[in-house]
Amino acid sequence: MPIHSATGLIGILAALLAVEGVRKIRRNANRPPLPPGPTPVPFIGNIIGMDVDAPYITYAEWAKMYGDLLYTYLLNQEIIVISSEKIAIELLDKRSVKYSDRPVVATADMFGFGWTTSLARYGPRLKLHRKIFHQTFLANTVASYRPKLLQKAYGMLLHVLQDQDNYAAHIETFTASVVMAVTYGYDASPGDPLVKTMKYATDTFLAVATPERAALFGAFPILKSLPSWFPFMSFKREAAECKKSIARAIEEPYEFVKRSIDEGTASQSMVSDAISNFLVGDDAKDPALVQVIKESSATVYGAAVETTNSTILVFLYLMALHPEVQARAQAEIDSVVGTERLPDFHDQPSLPYVEAIIRETMRWNPVTPVLPHATSEDDVYNGYYIPKGATVLMNLWAMSRNEEMYPNPSVFLPERFLNNDGTLTDDNVSWIFGFGRRICPGRYMGRASLWAAMVCILAFFRVERPKGSKEVKWTKGLTSHPLPFECSFIPRHKSVNAEKLASLISSSRLQDI
Repeated sequence: MPIHSATGLIGILAALLAVEGVRKIRRNANRPPLPPGPTPVPFIGNIIGMDVDAPYITYAEWAKMYGDLLYTYLLNQEIIVISSEKIAIELLDKRSVKYSDRPVVATADMFGFGWTTSLARYGPRLKLHRKIFHQTFLANTVASYRPKLLQKAYGMLLHVLQDQDNYAAHIETFTASVVMAVTYGYDASPGDPLVKTMKYATDTFLAVATPERAALFGAFPILKSLPSWFPFMSFKREAAECKKSIARAIEEPYEFVKRSIDEGTASQSMVSDAISNFLVGDDAKDPALVQVIKESSATVYGAAVETTNSTILVFLYLMALHPEVQARAQAEIDSVVGTERLPDFHDQPSLPYVEAIIRETMRWNPVTPVLPHATSEDDVYNGYYIPKGATVLMNLWAMSRNEEMYPNPSVFLPERFLNNDGTLTDDNVSWIFGFGRRICPGRYMGRASLWAAMVCILAFFRVERPKGSKEVKWTKGLTSHPLPFECSFIPRHKSVNAEKLASLISSSRLQDI
């Protein structure tokens, strides 16, 4: 593009933003003030100084200066940041009708993710998605999937024992296989091509789907029409591949379930239950309902695998960093479980310190540091005006660093979740799963999966980092977790080998869970 043409385009875009800014000023002249926040730069807002790779840290720093309800502006998007659990409850729980929408993520359709439950606008379609979720993921229903969770967790131990160098891949196989089993009744194996397809699409989208990055395309839609060879647009090639992959990821698992039902081999799963409960016989008779089942089930993979896998990686990092915590948990497990069997869900009530470790792991590093909502109506809270259409970000990172609730928040301290008598406190870090009508519907399954994986790892292995190992690197984007790092898994009992572990697995109490 010639320089004079580019200059003209920038001038037009700047003028449009200026006109919109004047309109907003006039519209808001007689309304209460917006929440306090950093002074925006004309046209571009507060993007200068924003850490786009970790915006939650920037927001937390601003909260210390302006308060737990702050206003910021990125290009054409008004953003309200909530850094307090109390305010989140007041607005997202008690006024959920106004705060249950989602902001438009301008990059979603580019990558083929516009259909997901997570990004759905509030309305009948979202309600139907959640109805399908609830038939599988309510607390009492999750209990019926416990044998599957343990079976996958035990298998993970065997894979890690036999191939430690690829421990991260085995953990990811565990999380993926749990989700695929629960959602589709599909038995995923290491290197499964369908799982690879879904992982590629999810990883690609998460790297660019932050509200801060999407704001650029929301402010300047013309950028979507630029070719992939244009400067800074090379990621559009990845977007095209991602779109193809996710199309397969929506269709293929559903077709697997349909074939299994026809052949009489289908096992209990979210999709088979939905087909049965909604009386889906001929897909052509109700294509809209079939599409919702496909979309809601495919959403589970991206939401559940990423968060569960990320939390387990954080857990391993912390266990290697805190051998004293690991040793105390293992002593508790040995006193309850012994060494002649593997842990199961019957043991869960007798292992409060293990549960405290799980809660503290989730608190210490929320793997989804920011959760976005959007307002569907104007609102006023504590004298401040919250406009319709604003993005409302819950800064879970800031909530995890609340010094009143969690003194010395940067310190990993599971004991903060235990009473003086060793019982668990009432704080189960439920805020980590969100608030209001958009709270994570899979939270009970997620917590059960984490417990199964973590207690089995603690029971069987001692986790260590080799001396002189490289510095641990962390992800950037919508999620925060360590990238796979050098880590050793040392069997706690010298007499245990693959044959002994296989024997322990075969004699487990899965049928009684």
